[in-house]
Amino acid sequence: MADPVGRGHLLRVVLDDESMPALSPMQDADRRQALADLAADNRFALIDHPDRPTLLYLSVQDGRLMFDVRSPDDVSLQIFLLAPGPFRALVRDYQMLLESYAAAVAEGREARIQAIDMGRRGLHNEGAELVIARLAGKAVLDFETARRLFTLIAVLHRRL
Repeated sequence: MADPVGRGHLLRVVLDDESMPALSPMQDADRRQALADLAADNRFALIDHPDRPTLLYLSVQDGRLMFDVRSPDDVSLQIFLLAPGPFRALVRDYQMLLESYAAAVAEGREARIQAIDMGRRGLHNEGAELVIARLAGKAVLDFETARRLFTLIAVLHRRL
């Protein structure tokens, strides 16, 4: 059976977060980790180009999430504009969990930290499923790549 993602992968992910308010230390750590993990390993391909490596520019344009998929020489191949509505509840819950996690760490409450971390993983899984569903018919990606992209979407969501 052929691999639906092919050999496609992201050479680089560029997040347009320059004009955003400062992130909390936890959000910034999650953003940096997601970018590092994507740089180390990912599976992402345009439907029409399953074996082509690409660049991905993520931003918010006119109130929508913009996925600008580009060739290795930085020429735009395809742009996806996604309505942010389907992500709102998950992102809000995710941000609340990050705040709770930071408070639990500050208080040294190990059992609470573990419980919150399990909830965070669950929200990441839901977010990954949503990313995969929203990109269906446009791009294919593996679950771990989708989890990492959800983290970046949550960071960008602050601008909406």
